[in-house]
Amino acid sequence: MPLRPETIAIHAGNEHVAGEHPVIQPITLSTTFRHEAGALLYSRTENPNRRALEKVLAQLESGVEAACFSSGNAAGMAVFQALPAGSHVLAPDDMYHGLRLQLKNLFAGVLEVDFVDMCDLEAVRAAFRPETALVWVETPSNPLLKISDIAGISQLCKEKKVVLACDNTFASPIFQQPLLLGADLVMHSSTKFIGGHSDLTGGVVVSAEKSPLWEKIRTIQQVGGAVPSPFDCYFLTRSIKTLPYRMRAHAANAMLIARFLEDAPSISRVYYPGLESHPQHPLAARQMRAFGSMLSFLFEGDAQQTDAFIEGLQLFTNATSLGGVETLIERRAAVEGPDTKTPENLIRLSVGLEHPEDLIADLIQAITTIPLRIKN
Repeated sequence: MPLRPETIAIHAGNEHVAGEHPVIQPITLSTTFRHEAGALLYSRTENPNRRALEKVLAQLESGVEAACFSSGNAAGMAVFQALPAGSHVLAPDDMYHGLRLQLKNLFAGVLEVDFVDMCDLEAVRAAFRPETALVWVETPSNPLLKISDIAGISQLCKEKKVVLACDNTFASPIFQQPLLLGADLVMHSSTKFIGGHSDLTGGVVVSAEKSPLWEKIRTIQQVGGAVPSPFDCYFLTRSIKTLPYRMRAHAANAMLIARFLEDAPSISRVYYPGLESHPQHPLAARQMRAFGSMLSFLFEGDAQQTDAFIEGLQLFTNATSLGGVETLIERRAAVEGPDTKTPENLIRLSVGLEHPEDLIADLIQAITTIPLRIKN
């Protein structure tokens, strides 16, 4: 019978093992396994904990198979590596800078890349070339929370027989399922919401079908060896059991914070797809179950004033990453480096699971006292 995400999250990651029949699958640390019944199992190619993790993630994304990696960057890189040399890739003009750097630097001379506005279907259509092999979308995007029409771009890709991959990290499989909207591949940095506790790194690619490209990605995983440890797989599988409920609380808190910031002094603009003021709000409402916990906003001031505001917060941790139970904040341009196109006064916020009234009170005191801190 069809199962809902809450049930999949709890049960799909448990594989029954012989012996005392534990309710929770134990960690299997062995790097090698006895050859039995023709099976040649080695931990780089397969591990029981990784197998269980891949099973639950594939089911949550409504895919046929998943391949887990040691980081989100490794997962994204596996997709790019699987493309033939000389392939053309369309990527978003607003995307996670780590994967953007891969495409611009590591794959320079190997892949041809154009960065386009994925919110503009006509711009996407016009950017296709005969050698285009992959369209990579990221929705909601990092850090501007732009929303791409997955179904619309999928239709363009099907017309051109081009693979569509979607970075679904900001939404999580709980709030958005790109494969059901026509994508061929879904990628996550499982370091983020899937892990959810800021204590491990990981990545995953999920496929809608066992295509030749998928088999190449699987080969890259097993032969390249950028795989997660049994410990990381175990803790990711454990974290997934609470993922649906964590995501609901994240999204509820983020909506309250976004609405507060929209009317707060010293804040000129808020980027959150759950707000009616967001230009792609109707699209987000159609293709997402909820709007997630990521938002960005523009502080009225220069880089120094923006940094001073962040420094005045007590409950917001100034740190890179997202998706943990604690609220994280950062001036994004400072992290992305000198070639960033992100405004110097843009703040990215990963809203955690603290009580939202406490977070709002902290924002109020930081906004109120910033003139004194800048003067000092």
